Amino acid sequence: MAVVDPQRALGAVLGSAVGDALGAPFEFGPEGAFSARFPKAGHGGEMCGGGGWDPGEATDDTQMAVLVGESLVEHGALELPDVFRRFQRWAVSDPKDIGIQTQDVLTGGDPWDLAAALHFQVNLRAAGNGALMRAATSAVYFARDGRAATMDAARRLSALTHGDPAAWEGTAAFHELVRIALAGGDPLAAVPETLAALHPDHRARYDVVLAPDWHPDRATEFNGAVWPCLGSAVWAVRTTDSYEGAVRAAVDLGGDTDTVAAVTGGLAGAVYGADAIPERWLEPLHVPLPGFGDRVLRAPELIHLAEELATEKPAEPRPQPAPGS
Repeated sequence: MAVVDPQRALGAVLGSAVGDALGAPFEFGPEGAFSARFPKAGHGGEMCGGGGWDPGEATDDTQMAVLVGESLVEHGALELPDVFRRFQRWAVSDPKDIGIQTQDVLTGGDPWDLAAALHFQVNLRAAGNGALMRAATSAVYFARDGRAATMDAARRLSALTHGDPAAWEGTAAFHELVRIALAGGDPLAAVPETLAALHPDHRARYDVVLAPDWHPDRATEFNGAVWPCLGSAVWAVRTTDSYEGAVRAAVDLGGDTDTVAAVTGGLAGAVYGADAIPERWLEPLHVPLPGFGDRVLRAPELIHLAEELATEKPAEPRPQPAPGS
């Protein structure tokens, strides 16, 4: 089994949640709005709330990531039907935010292993970033099992809600980059090998957005799509030198700010470790879980979850088909 640095694992889980909460009030806003309001780093007040979000409140990105993580810990393995049931319970409990496609898949009444595939057959578009946004917890859990296992798990989890294989490949790439960082490696240097491990049908589009000279301004789709979202996160980590700098850069891109910052925060947290996340951002952080009583996770609960994900020894998985197979 591969080594997973505990502080980096904490950084990935906490970093994603913090990025999510930091970016939520700026969602669908213009480029540069964050820096216009908070021009100097380190001065506080950035967890400002707004747009229906309380200061420090995480969105559906982190809520779904927690549901995935708790299923993995409780079962000691990837139990896709259980993850889907948790998603369904959450989706029908009036969360503040839920993607239209994800909502359709989870509330349409189709079986867990067919719902996303059937939705894709009808709509023909399902390459949003809704699977990528929730991947920090599973990336930590499967990192110790190596490249093939972590990328396979990413694809299977993505396919629960997203029928387009492009979404699977973006989530698989994120898993692998986080895995490299959790072991103390350089995920940016690992981009070529990661690209080589993607399905050939989708490699070219990721090769473009993960290139060293790519900039989010060159994106041909809104960053709510999976490939520009991942590309923007990698760009933010590549062009800054700290967790705080990377997340600020991500939010400043505008558009789907909570998810781009969540993905950036997960990768940057794995690179720099939990100690690099500003305490002033952790203090107000909280994750409501609609459908699960009055549960609200704060930093201590997220730390505990991350520790369990990083240390839990997986049980022998029971054979099960991938969604849509």
